Amino acid sequence: MIEIVSVGSSSSGNSYIIMADGHTIVLDVGLPAKKITGALEQLGTDPADVDAVLLTHEHTDHVKSVRAISRKCCNALFYASRGTMAHTENFQYVPEERVRPVAAGEIVSDVEGTEISVFPLSHDAAEPLGFTVTSGGSKLAVVTDTGVINDEIYAAIADADLLVFEANHDVDMLMFGEYPYPVKVRIKSDKGHLSNDYAGEVLASILSDRDSSRGPLQIMLAHLSFHNNAPLFARQTVEDALGAAGFHKGKDYTLEVAAKEGLTFLRPLNVEDGKLIPGRLKDA
Repeated sequence: MIEIVSVGSSSSGNSYIIMADGHTIVLDVGLPAKKITGALEQLGTDPADVDAVLLTHEHTDHVKSVRAISRKCCNALFYASRGTMAHTENFQYVPEERVRPVAAGEIVSDVEGTEISVFPLSHDAAEPLGFTVTSGGSKLAVVTDTGVINDEIYAAIADADLLVFEANHDVDMLMFGEYPYPVKVRIKSDKGHLSNDYAGEVLASILSDRDSSRGPLQIMLAHLSFHNNAPLFARQTVEDALGAAGFHKGKDYTLEVAAKEGLTFLRPLNVEDGKLIPGRLKDA
């Protein structure tokens, strides 16, 4: 069974905790280390018991606390692309014996009973990567910080049971907002970020290709821009797109929006008395 908790997700900082059959994985460390370790402890995990840290790319909102987390999560292996390592200044403080360079297309099996697959992202970074985690027959995919969902990315995430998916900006808010025009162009580019509208289109396509007998696709919208989006806009835009495509919330999908600050849970669904109910993480 796989569960994921967003510690905080926005253009200001991102980190997620993945619980997979007794193992703990941290994905990105772009928040203060105290927040990340505090979340681990709230979930009943000693930071020293973290098995792996996955890093998507070198931007500060994803790697801010690499040095501190390498000390606190003192037994964790660190997985990142060579490009990310080379462009992350504090990566030099991660002990060499705990560093594991990975590339798109690789499968990692160092965490017992858990398979971590790596796929490329399309972002203005040195060598950005996305990750899927499969354990106990369930698959989690995390895809943020990409300007487009190409065939390779789509193939990597289309069969996920739990999906953390970027809905970075509302196009109108971005284009009429205060950002300089070159920044707006970068955000909208194929090396930038996904809009709410784009997210809705891709998620509708995934649901169209999905075997309905597998139960609802569990979605967490993530990496919302503080200046160019709002949780209500992201949720409404995606739900409208899925509804227009003929899909029903609760039956075909569930939807959460990751908070900028504070824990947001994406839990497996269990069946009790013929009804789907949220799976339960440890008491938190």
